[in-house]
Amino acid sequence: MTTNTINYGAAGASTRSRRRRLRLADAGIAVLLWGYAAIVLGPLLLVLLNTMRTSQEIFRDPVGLPTSLNFDSYVRAWKEASFSTYFFNSLFITVASVLLATAVSALAAYVLGRYTFTGSRFLSAFFLAGLMLPFRLAIVPLFLLLNDLGLIDSRLGLILVYAATGIPFSVFILSSFFRQLPRELSEAARIDGAGEFTIFSRVMLPLVRPALATVMIFQFVPLWNDFFFPLVLLRSTEKWTLPVGMTRFFGEFQNDWSTLFAGLVITTLPLILLFLVATKQIIAGLTAGIGKG
Repeated sequence: MTTNTINYGAAGASTRSRRRRLRLADAGIAVLLWGYAAIVLGPLLLVLLNTMRTSQEIFRDPVGLPTSLNFDSYVRAWKEASFSTYFFNSLFITVASVLLATAVSALAAYVLGRYTFTGSRFLSAFFLAGLMLPFRLAIVPLFLLLNDLGLIDSRLGLILVYAATGIPFSVFILSSFFRQLPRELSEAARIDGAGEFTIFSRVMLPLVRPALATVMIFQFVPLWNDFFFPLVLLRSTEKWTLPVGMTRFFGEFQNDWSTLFAGLVITTLPLILLFLVATKQIIAGLTAGIGKG
């Protein structure tokens, strides 16, 4: 009995020690995460607060608090700096590009993921090569091609370029998700008389919605922030997107810090809202295949 009691006591002490170490480790991780969040969110909060202050107040005290809720800087940025034009150009071009790339990629990924045919490996390698070769290296032949098609200084030309840049990544992700779906689903739908497009659109596509949301978000962010292609392909200021418009904006309002900060908030706000709304979809899409054989 004495030996058993000693063993039980030692085991209990070891368990308590292990739990204590786990709690300390959790506390340390929490401190690191909160510290990182403060480093990231601190400048964003400072920018947001300075949009409600005048430039004179910012020069006197850059880290001070606003004395009142003043949104005049947003009105100046939206109207006087043509941010309304830049914003809607960016929104239209980005959304259209993402939708077009996702539609084409879903069709291609379904075929590559569900069927094996002559040349399927070559097509998969072809799409994979699009991930390895930066599109910016092909800017000269791409510019000449769009010029011959009359698509320079055209929103349609930029949309086609953006859609092409998003297709390889989307096909690579979606094809792996289509490949994991049970073949019994498509066979059962085919027995019920469903056609191939009906099987794709009504059976398979709803099952990969987390993956669709993930690839759409991962396309949206770089396209929204892209500066290179709009600078090269768009000439008219009324067709500029936000990243290109920001260069003109910083030149015109370089001494009006309040308006500059308001422009930065307008530019980044859609991305912040997108991640806040779609966080669950992103996590579901990234973890959907974990644990499957």
